[in-house]
Amino acid sequence: MGLVGLQENGNREMGLSGFPLGAKNKYRRMDSELTEDDDSHHLQQQQRSRNTKKYVLACAIFASLNSVLLGYGVMSGAILFIQDDLKITEVQQEVLVGSLSVVSLLGSLAGGRTSDAIGRKWTMGLAAIIFQTGAVIMTLAPTFQILMIGRLLCGIGIGFGVMIAPVYIAEISPTIARGSLTSFPEIFINLGILLGYVSNYAFSGLSVHLNWRIMLAVGILPSVFIGFALFIIPESPRWLVMQNRVEAARAVLLTTIENESEVEERLGEILLAAGIGSAEKYEEKPVWRELLSPSPALRRMLVTGFGIQCFQQITGIDATVYYSPEIFKVAGIAGNSKLLAATVAVGVTKTAFILVAILLIDKLGRKPLLYISTIGMTICLFCLGLTLLLLKHTPFGIGMAILSVCGNVAFFSVGIGPVCWVLTSEIFPLRLRAQAAALGAVGNRVCSGLIAMSFLSMGRAITMAGTFFIFSAVSAVSVAFVYALVPETKGKSLEQIEALFQSEHEQQGSGVELRDVEQLVQKE
Repeated sequence: MGLVGLQENGNREMGLSGFPLGAKNKYRRMDSELTEDDDSHHLQQQQRSRNTKKYVLACAIFASLNSVLLGYGVMSGAILFIQDDLKITEVQQEVLVGSLSVVSLLGSLAGGRTSDAIGRKWTMGLAAIIFQTGAVIMTLAPTFQILMIGRLLCGIGIGFGVMIAPVYIAEISPTIARGSLTSFPEIFINLGILLGYVSNYAFSGLSVHLNWRIMLAVGILPSVFIGFALFIIPESPRWLVMQNRVEAARAVLLTTIENESEVEERLGEILLAAGIGSAEKYEEKPVWRELLSPSPALRRMLVTGFGIQCFQQITGIDATVYYSPEIFKVAGIAGNSKLLAATVAVGVTKTAFILVAILLIDKLGRKPLLYISTIGMTICLFCLGLTLLLLKHTPFGIGMAILSVCGNVAFFSVGIGPVCWVLTSEIFPLRLRAQAAALGAVGNRVCSGLIAMSFLSMGRAITMAGTFFIFSAVSAVSVAFVYALVPETKGKSLEQIEALFQSEHEQQGSGVELRDVEQLVQKE
């Protein structure tokens, strides 16, 4: 390059160094051009990174819209007016409220198989259609029996949605942000609860025959947006790989991963996990048989996933949310308007603190948040029991009841609320993930239904204070469960998380391979 420079500048005056004057300026110009190219490439990379983050965020938001329906289906305020309009009994009230959770397990069970057959994306669409049908029937219901038919359809739709959203988001999210993004369904459940509380308060002044119908009709809106979202969001790349649509999976990964060089690495991990090109994988047992007779590693996954889902509900969160007006009534608050205003405070608290979890889950980790959550809930539930036992119908007791309920939902939202869905979407192998996560969702919905359908009866049998003492004891047990059985999954790819549940020897082998790879990358 130097000789070319001399020839090109041969007629120029020579400097003391033997190089022509002006040559240095030329090389400076070449360096400047290289710098400009580097800057241009860096700006393009930054723009690609921003676009990728926005796209993945949009996918997570759209996929979470079904979760609004679960939160909105709480009916804690609407049930007050349904009682007055349709003259339903206390038992019918428990059945109406609790049936949503019980029936949703049918949707969750069917959702695993359905999402493996038609894809994660279209399963979300099916969930929205079923819910819309049920919501319309409930809005127009002239009797309790018709209302129940609509409620059952809503439950099935919610079961599909609540099972598939975390799985889909976990499968499209980059490792570094997977925890935060997979928590989005829990945010939208809380937004649904808050929307329900606000609409209950807003429409409570209308006639008894009309107000609860409008409250239920508003719940149709989120599922309408889901229909538009299906034309924007991509299919899960991991599901596409299971269908042998590798090029389509690569195209999706290029839109959801910032670094192009990482796409092939991630695709290779997915192919390996799915068993593409490995004859051994195709000789394995069917999914349902593998789940019924699991290996030791899979058994640990199932115990962790199923257990954390059950603990999320048997600590009484749905009783606190569904029946907050009844709890505050026992504490001493009188009048529907004041009761509904207090429930709005619960909804705002629950929604606000889920944002704390979103900020911390990929920084602090899953397990520390679970400790904070379960210990805090244990204390708040115990305080609520004491308040309802000793301080009810006093100004201080009313304040303590509201503070304890808000504290309970705040600690729930910070940890076990979102983290349980994150964990069950992360820990299972690719070919089992949808149906294993569906089993976890079934456990969650069954426990939710049992609590919702028995809370008022338990309150009559052992007092409401005694019921919350039991919830507090169960919450204390959940602390021990987290300590003994829940691993930390922060910062690991879905494929790497499988290694956490393998035997100690296999974990050590995986660790050596990972260190070798890291050393090779550093050398290069």
